[in-house]
Amino acid sequence: MEYEVKKAEGKLGILIPGLGAVATTLIAGVEAVKKGISQPIGSLTQMGRIRLGKRTEGRHPLIKDFVPLANLEDIVFGGWDVYADNVFEAAVNAKVLEPMLLLAVKPELEALKPMKAVFDKSYAKNLDGTHVKEGANKMELAEALMEDIRSFKEDNGCDRLVMVWCGSTEKYIEQSASHETIEAFEEGLLNNDPNIAPSMIYAYAAIKMGVPFANGAPNLSCDIPALVDYSKEQEVPISGKDFKTGQTLMKTILAPGLHARALGVRGWFSSNILGNRDGYVLDDPDNFKTKEVSKLSVLDEIFRPESNPELYGDMYHKVRINYYPPHGDNKESWDNIDIFGWLGYQMQIKINFLCRDSILAAPLVLDLALFSDLAQRANMSGIQEWLSFYYKSPQTAEGLAPEHDIFKQLMKLQNTLRHMMGEDLITHLGLDYYQDLVESL
Repeated sequence: MEYEVKKAEGKLGILIPGLGAVATTLIAGVEAVKKGISQPIGSLTQMGRIRLGKRTEGRHPLIKDFVPLANLEDIVFGGWDVYADNVFEAAVNAKVLEPMLLLAVKPELEALKPMKAVFDKSYAKNLDGTHVKEGANKMELAEALMEDIRSFKEDNGCDRLVMVWCGSTEKYIEQSASHETIEAFEEGLLNNDPNIAPSMIYAYAAIKMGVPFANGAPNLSCDIPALVDYSKEQEVPISGKDFKTGQTLMKTILAPGLHARALGVRGWFSSNILGNRDGYVLDDPDNFKTKEVSKLSVLDEIFRPESNPELYGDMYHKVRINYYPPHGDNKESWDNIDIFGWLGYQMQIKINFLCRDSILAAPLVLDLALFSDLAQRANMSGIQEWLSFYYKSPQTAEGLAPEHDIFKQLMKLQNTLRHMMGEDLITHLGLDYYQDLVESL
C-alpha cells in the first residue's frame, strides 16, 4: 500500500475528555516546553530517533524530522471535565508538578476552562460530577459533544482535531447487542441503553465528526464492532486501550526477556498503591475489574502458556490495586516473580517501582495525539494496531491476538513509519553485511 501523507499545516486541536492529573500534566508540560524551560522527555515523537537503511549508513534522524508531525507551537488544547476547575486549578489540585513550574505557565493554563462533561455516575460510583451535560437521552448528549467539537474548532482556528480519552476507568461491562452495529448503537443512544458508557458517547461523537479517537483507559469505548466499522466508514483512525505506564510497562519490558531466554515462571504477584483520582475510582470493585482484566492479559499473551506448558503452564498471576491517599499521584508497585531455570532450580526477582503515573502517561498522550493526526493525514482508518506500543491492552482486529512485547511493538511502530515514508523495512537479519564481505574476498 502506498501512502500519500499530507503536510501538517495549520493548527491541531487536541481534545481531552477528563482534564485531571494526566491531562493537566501534559498541557502544562507542553506549555513549559514551548517556553524552553523543560524538555519533552519520554515522548518518542519529540526525542526518539529512528534508524533508516543499513547500519553502515549511519542515518538516525529524530522521528519528528522524519515524518511530518504537527509542531508543538501549532497545538491548541481543549477538553471536558466533570468539575469546573480551569486547567491551572486542576493541576494544582492534582499535585503532580512543582508549583514554580505551574506558575511559569499559569496564564496559559488559566485560560483553559473545561466544557461540561457527559457523565453517568453508575459507571464511576466514587465520583460526584458537578459540571455535567443534561439531555433527554444519550443521543442528545452525543449531539451536544459534536456541537462542542464544532465550536472549539471554529473558535480556535483549528485545521484538524484529535481526541484522547484521559477520563476515569469505567465499570466493567461486556459487549452487548447495542454494540454490534452502528444502527443498533444509535438506537441505543436514543433509548438510553445502560450498556452505552460515557466514553462510547465521546468516541461516537468524535468518529462522526471525523476526529481520530485514542482511548487511554481500559474501557470498551471504541473497541466494539459498531464503532470499529463506523470508523472505517468515516475514514477515521482509532486506537486503544489503557495507557501503558508503571507496573505493566515493567512487565512488558521484563517478561519478553524471560521468555526469550526460555526461563520458566511459576508465579507473578503484583500489588499497587496510589492515591489520585484514578485510585479513588478504582477503589470500587466494578471499576477495578475493568483495570484487572486489562493488566492480567499482558503476561498470557507474552508467555503463551498453551504453547509453552513446561515453562508457563502452571503460572499463577495475581494483581492488586489499593487506594492510598497519602501517595497521591506517586504510585508504588511491588512485583514478586518466582522463576526457574536449568533443571528446574528456582529463583526470584523482586521489583519495587516508585513511579509517577501522570509523568509516565503525559508523553504517551502527546505521542498518541500526534501519531493519530499523522494516520489521519495518511488516510489510515480504523484500528491503528501500530500504536500498540502505548497501550496495556492493545486494540486489534477481531480474532487477532494482541502483541504485548514492547520491543516487537516498537519495531512495528517504526516499520510502519518507514513504510509510510517509502523507506525499506528493517528486519535486523544482518546477513547481507557478511555475505557482502565474503563476496569481496
